[in-house]
This record gives sequence, structure tokens and C-alpha cells, in this order.
Amino acid sequence: MCTQEGFQAQRSRLVGLLISGSLEGFENVLDWLLSWEVLSWEDYESLSLLGQPLSLLARRLLDTVWSKGAWGGEQLIAAIQEAQADGKTPELCGRWDPHSPHPARELQSHRPAIIRRLYGHVEGVLGLAREQGFISQYECDGIRLPIFTSSQRARRLLDLATVKANGLAAFLLQSALELPVPTALPFEAATCKKYMSKLRTTVAAQSRYLSTYDGAENLCLEDVYTENILEARTDVSAAGPPQESPAALGLEELFTTHDHLNDAADTVLVVGEAGSGKSTLLQRLHFLWAVGRDFQEFLFVFPFSCRQLQCLAKPLSLWTLLFEHCCWPDVGQQEVFRFLLDHPERVLLTFDGFDEFRFRFSDHERHCSPTDPTSVQNLLFNLLQGNLLKDARKVLTSRPEAVSALLRRYVRAELSLKGFSEDGIELYMRKHHREPGVADCLLRLLRATSTLHGLCHLPVFSWIVSKCHRELLQHGGGSLKTTTDMYLLILQHFLLHASPPDTASHGLGPSFLRGRLPTLLRLGCLALRGLGTCCYVFSAKQLQAAQVDPEDVSLGFLVPVKSQGVSGASAPLEFLHITFQCFFAAFYLVLSADMPPTSLRHLFDCRGPGSSPLARLLPMLCIQGSECKEGGLAALLQKAEPHNLQITAAFLAGLLSREHRGLLAECQASGKALLRRHACARWCLARSLRQHFHSIPSAVPGEAKSLHAMPRFLWLIQSLYEMQEERLAREAVRGLSVGHLKLTFCGVGPIECAALAFVLRHLRRPVALQLDHNSVGDIGVEQLLPCLGVCKALYLRDNNISDRGICKLIEHALPCEQLQKLALFNNKLTDDCAHSMAKLLACKRNFLALRLGNNRISAVGAAVLAEGLRSNSSLQFLGFWGNRVGDEGAQALAEALGSHQSLKWLSLVGNNIGSMGAQALALMLERNVVLEELCLEENHLQDEGVGSLAEGLKRNSSLKVLKLSNNCITYLGAEALLQALERNNTILEVWLRGNAFSPEEAEELSHRDTRLLL
Repeated sequence: MCTQEGFQAQRSRLVGLLISGSLEGFENVLDWLLSWEVLSWEDYESLSLLGQPLSLLARRLLDTVWSKGAWGGEQLIAAIQEAQADGKTPELCGRWDPHSPHPARELQSHRPAIIRRLYGHVEGVLGLAREQGFISQYECDGIRLPIFTSSQRARRLLDLATVKANGLAAFLLQSALELPVPTALPFEAATCKKYMSKLRTTVAAQSRYLSTYDGAENLCLEDVYTENILEARTDVSAAGPPQESPAALGLEELFTTHDHLNDAADTVLVVGEAGSGKSTLLQRLHFLWAVGRDFQEFLFVFPFSCRQLQCLAKPLSLWTLLFEHCCWPDVGQQEVFRFLLDHPERVLLTFDGFDEFRFRFSDHERHCSPTDPTSVQNLLFNLLQGNLLKDARKVLTSRPEAVSALLRRYVRAELSLKGFSEDGIELYMRKHHREPGVADCLLRLLRATSTLHGLCHLPVFSWIVSKCHRELLQHGGGSLKTTTDMYLLILQHFLLHASPPDTASHGLGPSFLRGRLPTLLRLGCLALRGLGTCCYVFSAKQLQAAQVDPEDVSLGFLVPVKSQGVSGASAPLEFLHITFQCFFAAFYLVLSADMPPTSLRHLFDCRGPGSSPLARLLPMLCIQGSECKEGGLAALLQKAEPHNLQITAAFLAGLLSREHRGLLAECQASGKALLRRHACARWCLARSLRQHFHSIPSAVPGEAKSLHAMPRFLWLIQSLYEMQEERLAREAVRGLSVGHLKLTFCGVGPIECAALAFVLRHLRRPVALQLDHNSVGDIGVEQLLPCLGVCKALYLRDNNISDRGICKLIEHALPCEQLQKLALFNNKLTDDCAHSMAKLLACKRNFLALRLGNNRISAVGAAVLAEGLRSNSSLQFLGFWGNRVGDEGAQALAEALGSHQSLKWLSLVGNNIGSMGAQALALMLERNVVLEELCLEENHLQDEGVGSLAEGLKRNSSLKVLKLSNNCITYLGAEALLQALERNNTILEVWLRGNAFSPEEAEELSHRDTRLLL
């Protein structure tokens, strides 16, 4: 039996079931309910409105069914079960009477079976009905709309028969009976099974291997794939208790996250910086599906690359996209396509590299026809919006900068790819180097050189270290600090690999580089022109225009494009990675004889897509082999991707650094030209930073001046770091006068931490540095150590930091007089860091705030920390919420704080504290004379614990706010508090929300004392 109360209790689960599939599944449930007369025709019409979100329709259905009593709830559950079983049997039971005196009623009673019988035959039945005059051409066209699946067309035809009294219902009863009984489910048909097999084989072939640079070796993805840190985006602005750090997800959880931004959307967005492993993650997804190990809820997976899609100039339809540009069905194209349209929930489409798609997302032009051609960008945008293949899952990868607020409106879930953890770096090296001792030597080298270790946080740098392991083990990695250093290292590796063996011992010397300079400049010219035109895939014609010959290609920086139908010498090529294209473009800008030094000033003035720096730069360039009219190429560059240009500018700054300038000067006929370029870039970089700092609004009276850093600021800092000039860094921040520097959600990892420390350590005034919600990690903490001396506060919330990183941070923080506040909540801290924390509290006499919420500290750690508190006389704020201290930990902290002379705010929210802990805290309240706010929500105090606290309140004269929400307190506990409040005039608020009060009790209590907040 299903009571109405039980039905309401299952509401969330039922909504989940109704929206878990597609609109097709929801309409199937409606078919059963209509056939059983649970729903009236008016109910059905109100639940069949086009364009309404599925979640809204599901909730409306539950409201409608609930109003019909317990019987309605039972029938809904039965209908859901029937709909779930419906897809597992080819034919539904039931026989209808074609000569029924009430054909419309008969049609409704057998609706699910008739719809199944009509599947695949709607077009023929429509034609007969039109010939016999039952329906008009206008009605036919309405049913044939391309937005409807075959089953939906059958439903529209039955709906029309219900309201027409001209014999259409009787005609449909007879016609459906004469149709052949389906002998197999659609996807079990031979044509669909054959296509599924071909698609799996194709995708498996494309995803099984990672090709090496020289094409002589293929690495099996299964052998070398290493998990990346993948986290779901959370809404930090949401009200409620403090949120825990988002848990790391496995790839298999890509579609199971419950943190939906939009339940009605179909697209999962995966964002990550360049080189963070987005493409490899998708390749792993494709492989797992193709070999049948995961994602088997999808029968069809169609992988696409955005950089390849944008090369399609001709209009194309959904048919063309799936079949001609992914995998062609050898037989039964119409049947396969119809199944894809009818069962979109069994389809997955992946689009890699949306940041490399030169068209900006727009939802202005609606396109719903799967067979009519349109532009490639309009086709993609409508797929992402759900106007095409609604309910098919889509995965879109992109760098964060390319994702607009408009696009996020159509995103179901957003996940962030944050690079390798330390364990991930180790696993990667061991998978790539199985020779005895090699991985161990590499890992020792990385741990000894923290900057190099920090670079390996990004998979692309781990790949470079792995490729160049012989050079690194022979010469060490201590001199490698910047991304430019790393790319010059891999450049040397590739060049030496393509050279005679006797040159390998000389390394990347001036004479060796000079001999390869023409090749490098040709590749640089191609790279620069590609960036300017948002072109990342190069045809043979484009290679010829840039004078890139087969010998240049043989170096290995250009590789054949995957998943293209063309192979052999005519196959299009792409750079190994977008960062390689940016590096070669920067190399060209530095060493090309056609480059006026003063033109570099435009490169450090990236203002947005409409004001591309290279668009102003390239009119002064002479692009080799270009047949464009004067200014034509510059006009194309107006749509260049700003982030790619910023990467290029950072490489340019690195190439012009003192360390590399000497090497490059030997390659030029005139060393003075390189010096002029360096001087110009240096001046422009410092000027851009000063302008950025001067644009900061004045401080609000009474508050410190604050800078909420934008991506441009971080890019300028990184460019400064690439140039590695201490004097320039000192000059650049001379004019920066802010009290608070905020870089939350800025994608700050170890590489960015090194750049920030390099620049910020030259600040003249102390600053509060806020790095919440980034990817700092233990390695990044190590990179920040040089600038601790100028930090008065450091906020590192939600940064995947462990005990090792914090212990090292505290070790260096002890002598830093300026540092007074640490916020470390939502990390991975345990009892192992408690001794360091206690030492910090005991030794730093001016320390004000320590926030350790949502970590993994138990009673053992709390007891150790309490020892530090006994020796402390300055701390004002202690945040311990969301840990595991329990009663024992609360007792230890309470004993230490009884005589504390400065603490004003203490939070022990969500720490499993019971009555014993409450007794200890009550004794603390009796003795403490400075504490103003005590937060104890989300514990297990109950009436006994509250009674103890009430006794403590009677003897306390400092506490102003006591928070006791969600503690299973009844009216008895509230009565004890009221008695205490009669004797306490200091306290202003007692929070009691979420406890066990009836509405009447809550109202009475709030009237008895307005300080009780219920």
C-alpha cells in the first residue's frame, strides 16, 4: 500500500526517476497513466506542454497524482515500472477491438501498445490517413516536425484522433492491428547492431594509443593513463552551513554528480588550463566505452574535435556531422538515424577544445531540424542548447576563459580538471619509466627541485620531464624554473633526436641552433599565422604557403590529425599541443628579421577578442609565403583567441630573459636587435602592470584597499616571472598599495604560486593574500614561501593541502612578524599537523586568527592544539567546524580556553559533541571573560548538554552570541536557557533553529524572550 504520506516521502526519489531518462521515458509514463484513467485528458494536456523543463513537468505530475489519493500514487509507481520494462520487450501485451463502438476510448485504453506498434510506421499511416481525408496537410506537417521522435509522432497522431470525431480513431485501431508485430527492439535490429559494432571499433582504434613525437612508437593508453584531479564546481554563495571541499571524482562519475547547475540541460562541461589533460581524459572515456568497461548506458558515442570542426566551411546537418564526419553506417542509414533521434538518451557526443573554436557561443539562431543543413557553429550551439538531440548527453572541454555566462546557462554540471596531485606525478613517472631505478631517480630529482616539481603539476610538463629524463638525470634540473625553460628543453630534445649521433653531446649551443634557425622560423611563421586566424589544423596548401617542407615536419613538432578520413602525405597536421604553437609563434616574434622591436608593445596590451594585439602587430610583419592582400591577415586576427596570445607573450618574455638572450643573440646577425626587443618588452610589461595597479578603485573609508585580481593580472605576473628580472619585479610593484589581494577561483596552481612569490616578495607594505578555491596543493605552498614575509594574512581555503605542506608553511612562518592570520579550512589536514599548529600558537605572540574548519582533525589533534593555546595570549578567532574532535577534543579545548585572555570567537560546529563536551564548555564559560561568540550548531548536545551550557551562561558576562541550531533540543532544554537568560543581560542572540520544537512551542518561546532565534 502507498499512503499519501508515504508518497510524499518518496517525492525526491520519484522526481529523480522521472527525469533520469529522457522526455521519451516521461511521456511513456503518461501513456500508461492515461490508459489506466489515472489522468484525465485535461491532466494529460497540462503535462504535455512543449518547451517546459522536464523537472517542472515531473513535479507537476506528482502534484496531480497526489491529489487523486493513495490509489493514484500506487498507479504512478506501477507506471514507472512499466515504462522501465517497456524498453526490454519488443511487443507489449494487449489486444484491441478495431470495431469498438467507442474507438477513441479503445485507443486510449491500449495507448502504450498501439504506440509501440506504430513505431517506425508513422509516415506510412499518415499518408493513408491523408489520402482518406481523415487529416489535413497542415495537421500532417505538424506531426512530421523534425523535433519529434517516431514515438512522439505516434503520440501526436493518437492525440489528434482523440479530439477528431471523423473516424480517425477507428482507422488507427484497424491500421495498427494490420502492422507487423515487432520481433526485436530497435537497437537489436541487424543494421543498428552492425553500426554499433563499427562505431566501437572505430572509436577504439582512435583512442587506444598515444602517439609519440617521432611516430616510431605508440604508447598504449591503458598502460600510461594517470588519473587527474577532477572536481565538481560548487556554489559557494549558497546559504547554509559551511560547505566541505568538493570531493575528487573518478572519470566514471562524470555523469553521476548531483551538483547540477541546470537539471534541464544535457551538457557536462570540463574546464582546465592548457596542458591539464582534458583531451587525454576524453580519450580515456572513449576507450573505456569502446572496450565495454564503462559508460555502457550509451549505445553510441560520437567524438569530435572543435579545432577540426571549425575547418568545415560548408553547411552541414546533424546527419552529415554524425555519419560523414565521425562514422558512416555501411547499411541502413535511415534506420540508424531514426533510432538516434528516437532514443537520444542512449547517445553521447563529446566536443574537445571549445576554446579552440573560433566562433563565440550564441543562442540567437535556433535550429531544430536534424536533416536541414546549417553552419557548423550553429549546429554545435544548438546541440549544446538541446534544440537538437535533446536528452543526448554532451561533454564539452574548454579552458575556463572561453566559457561565457551565456554558455553556462545550458550546462548541467561543471567539472574542473586541476592537474596532477603529488601521488599522480609519481604514478605518471612510474608508468612511463618501468626500467629499474629510472623512475626513482627522476622522482628524487623532482623532490629536490621544488620549482620543477611544481611545473609537473600540469600533465604537459610531466610529459616533458618524462621525455627529457636522460638530459635531466645527466645535468640536473636546478636551472629549470619557468615554462620557457621547459619548452627550450624539449626543443633541444627534439632537435638532437633528429640530428646525427655525434652532435648529441654538444647540446643546444648557438652554432647548433643557428643551423636549425630557418626551420624554426618557418614553423614559427606557420604557428603565428595560425594563432591569428584561429587555425590549429593545417592543410598541405597552408604548409606550402608557409614554406614548411617534409624535413621541417620530420622534427616531430607537427603531427597528423587524429580521426580524419585522410591519411598519408596529404593528411592535415597540427602542433603537438596548443602551447607548442604559442611557443613557436613567440620564437618567430623574437628572432624574425622582419620584426620591428617597437611592435612588441602591442603584445602586452591584451584587452579582449575585439582588440587583438596580434591584429595590430601583424600589419608590420612580412609573413613568408603569404598571398593575402595588405591588411587582410590583420583583419582576420581581430578574432584571435586572447588567451593564446597571452601564452605567446609569456613565452616571448621568457625567451628575452637574460638567461636565454645570450643563446638567441648568437643566432642573429645583429645582437643589438635582440637587446632592443628586450628593452621594449621590459618597458611594456612594467608599464602594463603599473596601469593595472593604478586602475584599482580607492579604498572604502575605514577599510584596506583591496584588489580582486582578474586573469590579466595573473598573466602579467607570470610574464614578469618568465623574464626572471628581480629589478623589474621590484619596479613593477613599487606603485601597488593594497591591503588585500584576492585571487579566488583563478586557477592558481604551483606554477602561478612561484610567479606570485617572485613578484609579491618585493612589496613594501604587508598584504592579505587570498587564494581560496584554487589548486595550490603542497607543492604550491612551497612555492609561496619566499613571499611569506610580506603577508599579514594567508587564506588557502579549498586547495587540496595536506599536513606536509602546512608543516612546511608553519616552519617558515614562525619568524615572519607580519603574518597574523591563517585560513586553512576545506583541505586535507589531520592530527599529524597539530604539533606544528601548537608551536605556531605558542611562539607567535601577535597571531590573531586560525581557521581549520572542514578538515580531518580528531580529539588527539585537538588535545595537542590545546597545549599551544595554553601558551597563547593573542589569538582572537579559532575556527574548528566540521572536524572530528568529539567530547574529548571539546574538553581539551575548553580547559585550555578557560583562562584565555583574547579569544573572541570559537566555532565547533559539526564536531559530534555531546553532553560531556557541553559540560566542559559550560565550565569554560564560567571562567572565560572575553569570549563573545560560541558556535555549536550541528552537534548532539540535546537537552542535557544545553542544561549544562545554561548553567555556564548564568555566570558568564562576556558572551553575546550562542549558536545551538540543529542539536535535537526540545522545549525542556529551551526552558533551561530561558532561566539562564533571566540572569544574563550580556547575551544578545541564542540560535535555536532546526531543533525539536512544534510550531506552537516555537512561537511561545520567541514571545517569552526575543533573544531566542527560532
